[in-house]
Amino acid sequence: MPTRLSVNLNKIAVLRNSRGGGKPDVLHAARVCLDAGADGITVHPRPDARHIRADDVIALAALTSARGVEFNIEGNPFAAPRAGYPGLLALCTRTRPAQVTLVPDGDGQLTSDHGFDFGRDAAALRPLVAAFRVLGCRVSLFADAGADVAEAASIGADRIELYTGPWAEAFDAGTAAQVLPLFQATAARARAAGLGVNAGHDLSQANLGAFVAALGRVDEVSIGHALIGEALYDGLATTVARYLAILRAASGA
Repeated sequence: MPTRLSVNLNKIAVLRNSRGGGKPDVLHAARVCLDAGADGITVHPRPDARHIRADDVIALAALTSARGVEFNIEGNPFAAPRAGYPGLLALCTRTRPAQVTLVPDGDGQLTSDHGFDFGRDAAALRPLVAAFRVLGCRVSLFADAGADVAEAASIGADRIELYTGPWAEAFDAGTAAQVLPLFQATAARARAAGLGVNAGHDLSQANLGAFVAALGRVDEVSIGHALIGEALYDGLATTVARYLAILRAASGA
């Protein structure tokens, strides 16, 4: 089975919010992606609502449920609720996504740029993972290559999501072979611990195929920034189709 593609729509919301109003329409973009064959939709609502908002999450949950496709909500489970942001657990309680991806990003971060320190964060994460699983969510934990993923399994997670920013940087620099073994070893340890393996961050048409082919089994990739940027030139449906073709080829399907 090829690696599944979940399209992250945050950048559509960034563009909408920069002007105000409702265009471009996040729901319309989601429908285009799903009609083009995407396996699911990802969003990462942040407390400052600088892109995806709570109302988007609720609307997209209804759409993905009606379509029978996966909805993946990313977020920091430790971020406190505030005006306009009820908190990650509250959002997931209302929308019951198929998957929740826990990410240790602070309020001031421009984007997610590191995974959890599982040794340090295990005690705090364990009850939160349990709470999300009670909702029926598959739980994925954001992880750096080289992280103690066996500890992630002991916390109760179902999957890890490998943070692939370093892979993308190395690929662009022509040094991908230097970082790839650490990603391969981490994915192998995760699978040995009973975890599924997702991946995301700065994956693009240029670097995706080599990454998935080298790691063997990757369950899912969530891709937003590069995919939306490429779609500005080639169209959203065409770009989604090209990513799906890359994943089929890399997975040997």
